[in-house]
Amino acid sequence: MLRKRIENLSLTCFTLVAGLIWIFPLYWALVTSLRSENRVVSDGAGFWPDEFNLSSYADALFNTSLMDWYINSIGTSLIITAVVLVTGMMCAYALSQMQFPGRRLLYGIVLASFMVPAQALVVPQFILMNELDLINRWGGIILPQLVVPVVIIVYKQFFDAVPKEMKEAVVLDGGGDYTLLFKVFLPLNWGITTALGIITFIMSWNAFLWPFLVITSEDMMTIPVGITQVNDAFGVAYARIMSVALLAAAPVVIAYLIFQKRVTEAVMISSGVKG
Repeated sequence: MLRKRIENLSLTCFTLVAGLIWIFPLYWALVTSLRSENRVVSDGAGFWPDEFNLSSYADALFNTSLMDWYINSIGTSLIITAVVLVTGMMCAYALSQMQFPGRRLLYGIVLASFMVPAQALVVPQFILMNELDLINRWGGIILPQLVVPVVIIVYKQFFDAVPKEMKEAVVLDGGGDYTLLFKVFLPLNWGITTALGIITFIMSWNAFLWPFLVITSEDMMTIPVGITQVNDAFGVAYARIMSVALLAAAPVVIAYLIFQKRVTEAVMISSGVKG
């Protein structure tokens, strides 16, 4: 019993230390954002909050293109999430429930896509978007992010587990693939769909590399890219940068707090598939 208590205490202490290390950058960003620029760079600035100044937040809201970045991020993320879920579900249904030549080969390609790093596709994707005249447009941000193999794999695993008797009953009642997918399978997996939708939205919201490459106009940037444009003519405005970063992260933080259980479930599902 003593050994077990020591182990539990050690694990608790380790978790606490790890949590403090993780949360310290967020704490420091908040403290910095609530100070004036002069206070931030002064020698007397310490680790503890000593000023409550919201001027950097007002500056970020009214003197930057933050609202345009919000609109771009929300719009592109919602479209990506909706299209990924619908197309992933339909593709998984075809791979799971329909018989056609090359089905196993197609599923093997989906599985093999995990071995291809996204950075390796940047150049051909950029050339393709340029040929389609989608540079500096929403379409250029959205199209390369519409293929998410983990969504297809998770849906296929669920469809494979559905009893065949259920499909046979629907077919006997005169239902087709549309009825089976959207009126039978979909209501059965709302939990998985919600979890995958949340994690897909967060991933598209936080995407930086591709939007950074394909967008050049400031008013078309998404939140992660727009943060890099917050600067000052007289040097680095640390308080304003931190306030913009916190405002940019706020929607995702709120979504996580509301859907914490679903986000955790989605991470476990995607990690299990990749493993």
